[in-house]
Amino acid sequence: MNWLAYALITVASWGLYGAYLHQGQVAMGDPENGRYKAFLFVGLAYFLTAVLAPLIMLSFKETSWLYPVKGVGLSLFAGILGAVGAFSVLLAFGAKGSPAVVMSIVFAGAPVVNAMYSIINHPPAGGWGGVKWQFYLGIAMAAAGGCLVTFYKPTPAPKKPQTAQVQEQAAAMTAPVQDDSKPVTVKVLD
Repeated sequence: MNWLAYALITVASWGLYGAYLHQGQVAMGDPENGRYKAFLFVGLAYFLTAVLAPLIMLSFKETSWLYPVKGVGLSLFAGILGAVGAFSVLLAFGAKGSPAVVMSIVFAGAPVVNAMYSIINHPPAGGWGGVKWQFYLGIAMAAAGGCLVTFYKPTPAPKKPQTAQVQEQAAAMTAPVQDDSKPVTVKVLD
């Protein structure tokens, strides 16, 4: 059952991924390019986790350092798919998609795509006619679940009104500053 523990770690990690990615994007303080800045650090995190961790694991095991071309190619393609997906999540946030909605669609749709891909590559006995009705029901339920979460997600509580003192401080910080200084002349020598 170790596989289940690792699968649940993935569920928790990916379930929080979108929320923290959006928070990182906002915390960059750059509405125009914050998502790209955030993704840059996602890439750094991928390097630390996906490059250094396997190197450490492989160095502790007696393993062959030979890499078949097909394995390398398929693995690189899988990595590109993962990175494109992660980048597309950021683009969805930038197009005004909320993390709760975007991630609900992603996590409802990805298992359906995976199941369809698996059936196409490993057809069941009897072809599509051999697919049980429960499979189709599961797809419908995943789509319905994604829609329900998207349409009926809880809305955040309204922000508390600012006190008069905080409003005065904010007004003072944004008031124009009077500049009584004299202009400075700079003489450039040849």
